[in-house]
Amino acid sequence: MQKEWRKKISKVHGTGLFAKNDIAKKKKIIEYIGAKVSRKEGDRRADKQIAKANKDKKNGMVYVFELNSRFDIDGNYKYNNARYINHSCDPNCEVEIINNKIWIVSIKNIKKGEELSYNYGYAYDTDYTEHKCRCKSKNCVGFILAKEHWRKIKKN
Repeated sequence: MQKEWRKKISKVHGTGLFAKNDIAKKKKIIEYIGAKVSRKEGDRRADKQIAKANKDKKNGMVYVFELNSRFDIDGNYKYNNARYINHSCDPNCEVEIINNKIWIVSIKNIKKGEELSYNYGYAYDTDYTEHKCRCKSKNCVGFILAKEHWRKIKKN
C-alpha cells in the first residue's frame, strides 16, 4: 500500500498528517499500530501517559486505543505515525476496526495538502472540560468530545 500522507507541523496541534495527494472517500489511509495489550494493561498505560502529560503541561497525549472488549492498542511508539492525526469537530476521516486492526479511513474526498483528522470521540462522563479542542472548524464545540454528546454541552 502506497503511503497517502506526509508528516509536518500542524496549525491545530504539534505535528499532523497531511494528504500527499487527493484521497478518495472510503479509502483506508493508515493503520493505527502499536503494542496489543489487555484492557487492564491499556488502562494502566493510559493513566501513566495522562500523569506524564499533566506533569509536562505542554503535551497532553494518550495513545491507548480501544481495539475490542478484551484488547487495546498502545500506539505510543515512534513507528506509529497514525498517532499524529489530530482531532477535529469537522473531521475528514473516521476510525474503523477492520479484521481486528484499527484503520483511519476517509469519510469524504480529501484534497492534496489537507490535514487528516478524525473525532477522537471522548465520552461525556470523562472530564471532557480538560480536553480543549483547537480545531477551529465552524462547528467546533470547544472540547474533544464525541458528536453524540455535543447537544449536552450546548444546553449548559
